[in-house]
Amino acid sequence: MKLALATTLMIHTSDIPIRSSYYPVYYLPIMTAAMYFGPLGTLFWTVVTSGAYSFYLYLALRQYSLLPGGLAELSLRIVFFFLVGMIVNRFVMESQRQTRRYRISAENLAQANRSLEKAQEEARRAERLAALGQLSAGLAHEIRNPLGVIKGSAEILYQKLTDSEPLARELSGYIYTEVNRLSALVSRFLDFARPSQMQLRSQQLPPIVEKSLKYVLEQKVAAKVTVHSEYSPGLPNVLADEEFCDIVFTNLFLNACEAMGESGGDLRIRIQVRHHSAELGDNGGSNDVVVEIEDTGPGIPTESREQIFNPFVTTKQSGVGLGLAIVTKIVDAHGGAVRETSESGQGACFQISLPQAPAEID
Repeated sequence: MKLALATTLMIHTSDIPIRSSYYPVYYLPIMTAAMYFGPLGTLFWTVVTSGAYSFYLYLALRQYSLLPGGLAELSLRIVFFFLVGMIVNRFVMESQRQTRRYRISAENLAQANRSLEKAQEEARRAERLAALGQLSAGLAHEIRNPLGVIKGSAEILYQKLTDSEPLARELSGYIYTEVNRLSALVSRFLDFARPSQMQLRSQQLPPIVEKSLKYVLEQKVAAKVTVHSEYSPGLPNVLADEEFCDIVFTNLFLNACEAMGESGGDLRIRIQVRHHSAELGDNGGSNDVVVEIEDTGPGIPTESREQIFNPFVTTKQSGVGLGLAIVTKIVDAHGGAVRETSESGQGACFQISLPQAPAEID
């Protein structure tokens, strides 16, 4: 359109268009092409514009003769068409490259800020867990000794009482049962507070998952659980402690089955390999083995998702709130990560990622 308008202006401003002083208007289509197209597009439209301008010279020479120096001046004008087109295109292309670099830098900076915020949040959580772990260890140790005395005394008392004292036997039985429950609770405190002495070795993850799943299903926590397993072929080994990983998956499977309740449901287990991304951190191009455990229970309330990995936070009426805190502590000690990725009202889904074992250890 600009080329057509320029040509119209040239025709109407002089009886001989080649002599029109408005010829610089032809720079407009050339500069537009330089701004919107690459070097080839700019060269093409410059050639078209130069051809349109030269056409007037052809028409003029049929009626008039060319003055001395006129051909050199016309040639210089056409050369300037090409020179302006290529210079403008060069500046535009460089500006676009700079803009792309700035955009990539801004995206990288934003990603780095998100990673930094996540690292700070994890550091604060680790500090809270460390302080709480020290408190729990001291408290649990002080409670365990009196509990042992009460438990032994209740057991002896129960054995000494005769059948003629049913109420006393019943009360001593209550003492013994409740002391056992408190002892189990203290043991969980110690599991949470005790430093994890990992014996890491290169091994496959599916057998550990299957062992934990088998144990949980034998507990009959839910009436009917349908298991759907999806394991990617050729899974690499991970550096893991089998005993501690068994605790992790047993806790998660128990939570899933208890969430589905007596009505049962579907339990989906997926194991796959995922390359390190910026979200998980770059580790020299190595891989993570990711285990996804998804159930069809009521899911986790939105307001509780940010807190479920903290100690003493639970959605169960009779829960203590240490299960997921222990899971997080163990997975962190493996150099992995735990995430809750479910949507509200669609069951719960937990992702556990563990780093791949180095090739020389496999």
